Amino acid sequence: MVPVKTFIWLINVEELWESAKSGGWRPSSAPRSDWPPPPKETNGYLRVRCNGGLNQQRSAICNAVLAARIMNATLVLPELDANSFWHDDSGFQGIYDVEHFIQTLKYDVRIVESIPEIHKNGKTKKIKAHQIRPPRDAPISWYTTVALKKMKEHGAIYLTPFSHRLAEEIDNAEYQRLRCRVNYHALRFKPNIMRLSESIVDKLRARGHFMSIHLRFEMDMLAFAGCFDIFSPEEQSVLKKYRKDNFADKRLVYNERRAIGKCPLTPEEVGLVLRAVGFDNSTRIYLAAGELFGGERFMKPFRDLFPRLENHSSVDSSEELVANTRGLLGSAVDYMVCLLSDIFMPTYDGPCNFANNLLGHRLYYGFRTTIRPDRKGLAPIFIDQENGQTAGFEQAVRRVMLKTNFGGPHKRVPPESFYTNSWPECFCQMSPSNPADKCPPDNVLEILESQLENEVNRDLEALMETNSTRRTEI
Repeated sequence: MVPVKTFIWLINVEELWESAKSGGWRPSSAPRSDWPPPPKETNGYLRVRCNGGLNQQRSAICNAVLAARIMNATLVLPELDANSFWHDDSGFQGIYDVEHFIQTLKYDVRIVESIPEIHKNGKTKKIKAHQIRPPRDAPISWYTTVALKKMKEHGAIYLTPFSHRLAEEIDNAEYQRLRCRVNYHALRFKPNIMRLSESIVDKLRARGHFMSIHLRFEMDMLAFAGCFDIFSPEEQSVLKKYRKDNFADKRLVYNERRAIGKCPLTPEEVGLVLRAVGFDNSTRIYLAAGELFGGERFMKPFRDLFPRLENHSSVDSSEELVANTRGLLGSAVDYMVCLLSDIFMPTYDGPCNFANNLLGHRLYYGFRTTIRPDRKGLAPIFIDQENGQTAGFEQAVRRVMLKTNFGGPHKRVPPESFYTNSWPECFCQMSPSNPADKCPPDNVLEILESQLENEVNRDLEALMETNSTRRTEI
């Protein structure tokens, strides 16, 4: 009789509290080829309105900077949509450090806070930006033809809405690195937000390791995904109305959606995955989430499994945060705490989602551990369990989870977003086998500063020469 080989599927939880192995890679978004500074004379001004939530807005800001570079345009400080979901009109200046943003990108684009007025023949004239609705995922060629033509005609253009309006996959590594410079260096939250976030992290870390989870079990996501059947008739009615009011009409069947992993994990499913992986009830968890749909009925099974739960309000009850818990400030604090946590777990990491940018930022921040549940792989296991087939449940979950990436460098494969995984464009190796992966010189910023100074000096020399010629003529 041939013996049956038994496989033991184990995950070392202690290793997960440390960053993933880098394979010799380190983050680097500095230019690695000739990158001239923005010339003094530009083709006009670019205004954009970034719609959506915090992370959708971040990717839109990255695209706006890149679009300005492509068109040799002066970027007007991006506008953040005060949309109906956030009810927040704090704007770019209320969330981000404006001076740091402009200074960090001085080698890449010219940025102004508003379109300046023109003084001509004793009159003051304000340039009115020509409004355009860009196509979704527009190629670079659209910006260098259609958009640029209108900019030259009007002096300024206003692109709105501006979410996913520039293709993510661009065959130009320097352009992709510019996106990383914006996202991971230039976009720094205001000092009060950074202090608040760091205070929360310090309080959490004072008691040891902690994990952050983005629990995307919220009304908008459930309505978008069409995941209704587990709710009461009254709750289903609320979800269906929200879907009708906010999303395109589409036939959605819950059982079909869930079977292919299109539904966010329930809080209980999140807890069961963590227990199967090997985390026990002493694990400390920070929850980054909006209002949980369905309330305590859905939260209790998770709390029973993991009672040591925190959120930004329980850790820091300062008036500033309490007053803005649903707005961009609360989202910004959650973003920073999740970025700095030892482990991060998203329960739904589709495009435009809070987790989308965070996964990429944690990768860039030193390959920090992430636990990304494969919802499609886990769905049949959960469905079998609900139907009474519980034997081998935890082993089956571990088998699926072992096939996922825990935060190390890995090839970006569609539909994974560039903002989720900027490897290899925004990473380098000190001793690479491929010359294209070689790290830039340590003095790259000095080189860029020198190029910028040379550009300024040429402008000054040209101005002095013009003034001298005028005096001679007089």
